[in-house]
Amino acid sequence: MDNVKIMIVDDDPSMTKYLKAYLTKREYEVSCAGSGQEALDMLKRFDPQIILLDIAMPGMNGLEALERIKKIKHEVTVIILSGYGQANTIVRAMKLGASDFVTKPFDPPELEIIIGKALENVRMMTELGHLREQVKLGTEATLLFGDSPNMVEVKDLIDLVADTDATVLIRGESGTGKELVARRLHTFSSRSKKPCVKLNCAAIPHELLESELFGYERGAFTGAQRQKPGKFELAHGGTIFLDEISEMHPALQAKLLHVLQDGEFTRLGGKEDVSVNVRVISATNRVLERQVELGTFREDLFYRLNVVSIFLPPLRERKEDIPMLIEYFLKRYNSYYNKNAKPFSAETILKLIDYNWPGNVRQMENLIKRYVILGNETQIIKEAFFGPPDQSPIQHVSGPLVPIVVPSEPDILHVEKKDLNNVSLKDLGRKAALEAEQEAIERVLNQTKWNRREAAKILKISYKALLNKIKMFEEEKTRIASASSSQSLDMN
Repeated sequence: MDNVKIMIVDDDPSMTKYLKAYLTKREYEVSCAGSGQEALDMLKRFDPQIILLDIAMPGMNGLEALERIKKIKHEVTVIILSGYGQANTIVRAMKLGASDFVTKPFDPPELEIIIGKALENVRMMTELGHLREQVKLGTEATLLFGDSPNMVEVKDLIDLVADTDATVLIRGESGTGKELVARRLHTFSSRSKKPCVKLNCAAIPHELLESELFGYERGAFTGAQRQKPGKFELAHGGTIFLDEISEMHPALQAKLLHVLQDGEFTRLGGKEDVSVNVRVISATNRVLERQVELGTFREDLFYRLNVVSIFLPPLRERKEDIPMLIEYFLKRYNSYYNKNAKPFSAETILKLIDYNWPGNVRQMENLIKRYVILGNETQIIKEAFFGPPDQSPIQHVSGPLVPIVVPSEPDILHVEKKDLNNVSLKDLGRKAALEAEQEAIERVLNQTKWNRREAAKILKISYKALLNKIKMFEEEKTRIASASSSQSLDMN
């Protein structure tokens, strides 16, 4: 393991001096504390993989220090330094979470063997956690990407740029899964074993955001009684994810630009530059180009962040994925809450497919969660379509300035009730997507007074593709009309 950090906690100065010299020669990064309280304070700024902890110390003894250390940093490996005749104490320490012990006085090679064994355990646990994260990401990737063609393109782009150092700007409405994309970019990069640090730029007042990003020195402002590293330092060697980057104050944007250009910054109140190697991934639900025009976002910073742009389409543009999402969340929260909520009826699924989902996947997740907890399908659908009681029906918007009122009748997609049990959910999703596409094309054609070239530009497809789709829809209408006519003749 690179840059292994070890903390020595012992009230004997000669012992700490000796151990520090011995371990430093073996290229460990060592920090020493003379008491349990000092060790707890040091954990705020020093992140060790291993702690060598003496049991017999005045004031806060080793057992109390161990218990409090484990509450702060449960995963840290603690090796007990004990004297003879402390067998009962060692047993208590192991129950509190100590990993091993070495008896004083000890030979340095003995300690080194124990440290080596502890590091191997740390490495194995790290790899296990990494594998679990990959499995989780694989499941979440299925959830995020689904089967829709536009999401397949997104997945291919993510996989293409993940193992690079290019800055990535993730765009999309709230609830579309931007954080999940950032995590996937980090996990499938060469930086995956280093930290991935997230900061929501909108959640912190801009007066405090600088100290959160870049840290501060002792005495930098009232209350700064110690040095504190910022998110960039904590992410060194890994990735920093700046969510809602559009909300960053213009004064701070210049400092961020400097970090992106030179890999250096100065802590608040500091005089020396701090060098970091961090990949920056940012996300926004706003149109940054518009903010650049308005002067609220720096143009040079925008170009630095937008080396690779990933756009996540809203859920209303990937309706064929909705049945899969419903099934995923239903299984997930049945398991989480130990419930057995029944699958939605086919009629309800049809309604959910046709719903516009202004809150996207996050809104769907919360709706399914409420359904699993409450078990009332009718109430959940009423909330989805009409909002909480005493509110008028919600009007949803698909695209700019095109209002759509969600229908409340059970004839969505024109499937008869008697046929609902024989309909494949995947087919329903595809059919919903086709009907939504047809509706959008007809709306734009009417808006442009059937100027097909102008309509193709608005729909962002080629003129030939639009003609093919119009032809396909017309053929389908002819087929349905012919079938209806034949059925009418048979009845006569």
